[in-house]
Amino acid sequence: MSQPQSKQKTERSAALFEQARRVIPGGVDSPVRAFGGVGGTPRFVARGQGAYLFDADGNRYIDHVSSWGPLILGHADPRVVEAIRAAAANGSSFGAPTEMETKLAEAVCGFFPSIEKVRFVSSGTEATMSALRLARAATGRDLVIKARGGYHGHVDSLLVQAGSGATTLGVPSTPGVPAAVAGTTVLVNYNDLPGVEAVLKAHAGQVAAIIVEPVAGNMGVILPAKGYLAGLRRLCDTHGTLLILDEVITGFRVALGGAQELYGVRADLTCLGKIIGGGLPVGAYGGPAKLMDQLAPDGPVYQAGTLSGNPLAMAAGLATVNALKAPGVYPRLEMLGRRLGEGLVAAAAAAGVPFTLNRVGSMMTGFFNAKPVTDYATATAGDAKMYARYFHAMLGRGVYLAPSAYEAMFVCTAHTDADIEATVFAAGESMKDAAKG
Repeated sequence: MSQPQSKQKTERSAALFEQARRVIPGGVDSPVRAFGGVGGTPRFVARGQGAYLFDADGNRYIDHVSSWGPLILGHADPRVVEAIRAAAANGSSFGAPTEMETKLAEAVCGFFPSIEKVRFVSSGTEATMSALRLARAATGRDLVIKARGGYHGHVDSLLVQAGSGATTLGVPSTPGVPAAVAGTTVLVNYNDLPGVEAVLKAHAGQVAAIIVEPVAGNMGVILPAKGYLAGLRRLCDTHGTLLILDEVITGFRVALGGAQELYGVRADLTCLGKIIGGGLPVGAYGGPAKLMDQLAPDGPVYQAGTLSGNPLAMAAGLATVNALKAPGVYPRLEMLGRRLGEGLVAAAAAAGVPFTLNRVGSMMTGFFNAKPVTDYATATAGDAKMYARYFHAMLGRGVYLAPSAYEAMFVCTAHTDADIEATVFAAGESMKDAAKG
């Protein structure tokens, strides 16, 4: 079972955090890590192994963050480690093409029928930014539609009512983004097809693309309503607008072919990341050749990156994707995810805590909200203070969750039945603690 709440030491993490704050803004290189949404001192990680994290004070945690999604095989998977080691022995970066880029590109195209060609970049933000540029160039239009609470990286034009850390920290937009840039983004509610149709009619001939997470993961996990994705496809076809599916989280997570395979929808452009880097920095965007061939050097749309297609990331990504092709991987992830989800719901019921769980395969979010969570408004209507209490109670019992009420919880192939049971047991006790206030 998870370790007792009272036996953790945190002195070393606290000292490291104070040291970091002197030279790094907020002491972190990504805002949510600072625990601003839950309070307290962030744990400084010393190492990861399989399904576990070990912090600088020697505490062990069952990890359900998985580096925010990419570690679907767990930490330091031997196949991925060996692939990185072999690649590093030949050099870490060349700024020149390598065979490994082509192999990973072939794998991606093979699993995503909507992708005929793919361009690798170094982050999900680069992928969405570049996909938007390509969409605008291809259509000759400027406007983009996005869902409230959808987070697609820190692209200037998309940091308008963004999810992820922006929601966690209560920042619906950010200084430094010109009003003219923000004005190119039109907001709709997730799962609201009539709202999308109204915007397309009001701005007829002006909308280059709709960008959306097919399964929202950055305002907490929110599933697409029946017919929602198909409806977006139909509206885009009707209005000459491109459909960009941001599968940075869902790509290879919910199925080998991502949410597009799971829900039977076709994107014009797909953004990928996370898993295809095997834990190393990576991003990608792809689509039909007629669109992708507009990129330089074949076409006029410029996008470049010195570290794009980095050989270490390509090797780690290919090792991960190859491992996911093994029979039984996704059925096992589904089974573990289902057991965990059912256990969390039962734990909340036993504790008398209002709770709604949204899950797709091995990714899920539990909202401290008794009502269905279907969009940004219902996601943020939950009790974030209760989540903060629950988070710390779970942390104290050796279970590492996202330090935000608006993120996903993940299961990896390294989790065992015992890990799931331990997480559920800890949740039962922690929900009782959270309910006390």
